[in-house]
Amino acid sequence: MSLAPLPADPTLDEIRDAIARRLAANAAFDGWSEAAVESSAFEVDVDPDLANLALKGGAMELIDAWIGSVDAEMVRRLPPDTLNAMKIRNRITSLIATRLDIMAPDREGLRRAQAIMAMPQNLARASRIGWRSADRMWRLAGDTATDFNHYTKRATLSAVYLSTLLTFVNDDSDDYADTRAFLDRRIDNVMQFEKAKTQLKGRSEHRPSLSRFIGRLRYPPR
Repeated sequence: MSLAPLPADPTLDEIRDAIARRLAANAAFDGWSEAAVESSAFEVDVDPDLANLALKGGAMELIDAWIGSVDAEMVRRLPPDTLNAMKIRNRITSLIATRLDIMAPDREGLRRAQAIMAMPQNLARASRIGWRSADRMWRLAGDTATDFNHYTKRATLSAVYLSTLLTFVNDDSDDYADTRAFLDRRIDNVMQFEKAKTQLKGRSEHRPSLSRFIGRLRYPPR
């Protein structure tokens, strides 16, 4: 993951962002803990007390910060000009595949994060984090839906992405070929679902309105 140097007098947000990019690598050894924060702070030459101040709130706060850094790196690696040249299916596939590439060096940290996020007390926040990533991917892919489709697309992509991550952390195939094949199959499912919704919407728009028909029975045209 790209590591830009911190400014001479960084803000807490800048410290948080710089440390977040290193957290998963250190969480593989130290867990998602203050020890991981302090190890990451050492690597970016930040005072540990300032680091803990910037990233207080426990393991879920650290995981949230790291996933946010993955989101940011995904945006950096796939600028609009690159994505706009692709078909929608390839945009979604590339966005998820890029996230996997970013996280590949830190699979043990990711595995530990998944265990924490699966705890009952963390499920609500884990769902919000997954939804946020799905929303960013759809927006980068060019989705502008504001109706019910906005929610169904994100819910579907969240499920695809999370199931792909579960395959990814245990994938020992060359260049994660098994995960990539799994992702391709799931994206096919998403595209088929979106196509079916579009066809259904088209049919419903041309279907006679029952309420309008009943209204005409009650109030015939003059």
